[in-house]
Amino acid sequence: MTSDLSRVTRTRHGRPVHHWRRDLVELAALFTAVAVADGVANLIGHGPDGPALLVISALVLAATAGFHTWWARRHGHAPPAEHTGARPAAEVRPAGPARATDAAEPDPARASVLWRMRTTVRDEPGSLAALCTALAGRRVDILSLQTHPLADGTVDEFLLRAPEALTATELTRTVSLAGGLSTWIERADAHDLVDAPTRVLALAARTALDAAELPLALRQLLGRCTIRSLPATPFGGGRGPEPVPVEGVLEDTVMRLRAPEGGVLTVERPYLPFTPAEFARARALVELDSRLGPRIPDGHDVLTLPEGADITVRRVDTGDLAAARDMHERCSRRTLGLRYHGPAGDADRYLNHLLSPRFGRTLAAQTASGRIVGLGHLLWDGDETEVALLVEDAWQRRGIGAELLGRLVTMAAEAGCESVYAVTQASNTGMVAAMRGLGLPLDYQIEEGTLVVTARLDTTAAAAREGRGERLGETARAD
Repeated sequence: MTSDLSRVTRTRHGRPVHHWRRDLVELAALFTAVAVADGVANLIGHGPDGPALLVISALVLAATAGFHTWWARRHGHAPPAEHTGARPAAEVRPAGPARATDAAEPDPARASVLWRMRTTVRDEPGSLAALCTALAGRRVDILSLQTHPLADGTVDEFLLRAPEALTATELTRTVSLAGGLSTWIERADAHDLVDAPTRVLALAARTALDAAELPLALRQLLGRCTIRSLPATPFGGGRGPEPVPVEGVLEDTVMRLRAPEGGVLTVERPYLPFTPAEFARARALVELDSRLGPRIPDGHDVLTLPEGADITVRRVDTGDLAAARDMHERCSRRTLGLRYHGPAGDADRYLNHLLSPRFGRTLAAQTASGRIVGLGHLLWDGDETEVALLVEDAWQRRGIGAELLGRLVTMAAEAGCESVYAVTQASNTGMVAAMRGLGLPLDYQIEEGTLVVTARLDTTAAAAREGRGERLGETARAD
């Protein structure tokens, strides 16, 4: 405390304070050094052996300097800071903006990956602690943890950051040795860093804005699963699915919920049983969708065709059923046969299903007078996605089908779909040309005249859609 106080009081009014005793000591030392130097000079200069003493002194000084240099080079490295207890010196660099070379280079030994892991532990004190200790021993960082209580244990869901060198097999073995059972693991990404309440609220907001989002929201909520919506009355008549109670049914890897329109919504995940907490979340999301009723987002695009006519592209649902039927009546039997692969008279009974937002999304192209001249469907088919097009004969070969298809593929990419497929006839050159115009990798399968074209989507699907150079002209957004 005394030394700190003295340092503080050494300056007054911004100027250093000098003490007269220190000045006298420094002056006396200077006089003493001058006297000693004078005596040595007189001894060497006036003595009989003065020149010899000067030469010998010079040689001794040179030898001493050489020995010091050799010793410093051989033993000059100081011991590490951790051996002496000294704090390592801070890095010093010139002031100013940081250069690119100043950034720390990534250390391969510290590279890490994200994992999503779910395991079951015994409902006993210390079980979870033993598991966390085992993960820490492998330098695995637990970023988040959710617990799903069961009757005979607890399912713990982790988001982990593990060393890149640690494989999924090694991580699973570590968890098993620590008492984890029925362990499931898969790679995660940055989107999984969002906590569960935030993710559920975001999915609820998406569902509230668009009824077609319900299957996608359930898939993102529950992970990899197959979702099927069965209508209460099948297309061809007959008996519908067995009704389910209001609270739904949970059977290990399958949950069945009452669909908002009266049918049955089946969610299946064969690789991992559903927990009661997941079942309750899914049921709450379906209940929200049911209470809000049918809805689609507002908004439409006005497109200018090459010949100068304007058409409007917008989302439609069962409220546009009458206009869609009128378009069917104006289509030729050949056009309807290429679209529905069967008798043309059977087309109308599919429309109610196709236009329902519960089963997908539908885009319509309509004229300035409000007449629908084209329909594009994006249908959720379990864990796959189907696209289908129908354009009125008088409006074909004007790029309307390609425009509708491009927008549907963009929707599928934004929804996280890995691929879309179209089922048509081998003679439907218009549909094949539209699929090829997407600029995406395509797979073709032909069986007895039926052609299935599958387009593989990736993170660049939206960019491919914008850059394919087949837009029909300037697009004006109208809200």
